[in-house]
Amino acid sequence: MKTTNTLIDDIYDLVKFKSPDKSVDAEQIIDDFGEACKDLMRKEFTQRGSFDARKLRMSNIGKTDRFLWNHYNNVGPKEKMQPHTLVKFMYGHLIEEMLLLFVRLAGHTVTHEQAQATVQGISGSMDCKIDGVVTDVKSASSYGFKKFKDASLAFDDPFGYIDQIKGYARSEGETQVGWLAMDKANGHLTYLKYDLEDKQAPVYEVLKKDIEERIIHVKEMVEQKEPPPLCHDTVPDGKSGNKKLAMGCSYCHFKHACYPKLRTFLYSTGPRYLTEVVNEPKVQEIT
Repeated sequence: MKTTNTLIDDIYDLVKFKSPDKSVDAEQIIDDFGEACKDLMRKEFTQRGSFDARKLRMSNIGKTDRFLWNHYNNVGPKEKMQPHTLVKFMYGHLIEEMLLLFVRLAGHTVTHEQAQATVQGISGSMDCKIDGVVTDVKSASSYGFKKFKDASLAFDDPFGYIDQIKGYARSEGETQVGWLAMDKANGHLTYLKYDLEDKQAPVYEVLKKDIEERIIHVKEMVEQKEPPPLCHDTVPDGKSGNKKLAMGCSYCHFKHACYPKLRTFLYSTGPRYLTEVVNEPKVQEIT
């Protein structure tokens, strides 16, 4: 039986030699892939009424306290997703289906797709298990991909991927977790695996935090009348004397709620969110 240890090499051999593993029914796997892609498009364009409106889910339990408090309490204003962001998400879902196609054609097992997981009353749907390991499938930018490639995700996890997958693992009674990730800019693949009980691992001190304690804390925290502290301190904007949002806040839907006087300037590298303006930028301001 194959394991995740050879997963990436096996996928690369698959796409290089165009030869599915002899143990699999390639035609059936390809048909199932087509049906999965059709289901994705149905959910996007014909089944929007099935949107999950729960405030706390396994997929967001690892986000920062202030974000979850804002989300749970409907704090506004909340920035709406731009069309190009929605396209990016759809593209990501299609990539994830393609990766699972590769996994199967390479002779590895995929089980527990969208299996329900519940911990302390918080539930969600896990992506799958690959070769028995609880796995999330991710498409990432080149910057985000590095954290999967060099195994540093545990130390830099702004989207809460660690707590999310720890919840799935706790529900399944598993200790090994992994991420199959693709750099969507260049096609590079990697598989990051952590053992939550490996006390010798450099990441153990980060991973040992109990997910049930986290969930209990979040459920109590969002019911408080006053919000928790801001997620990140502001940072200097180069040598201008201005201050801007930290990276984690720049992508947050609630940045204008947390910083009512926030100003947005359009640089060639993209929008820059300034919390304090000492020297007026010589670029267009978005109002």
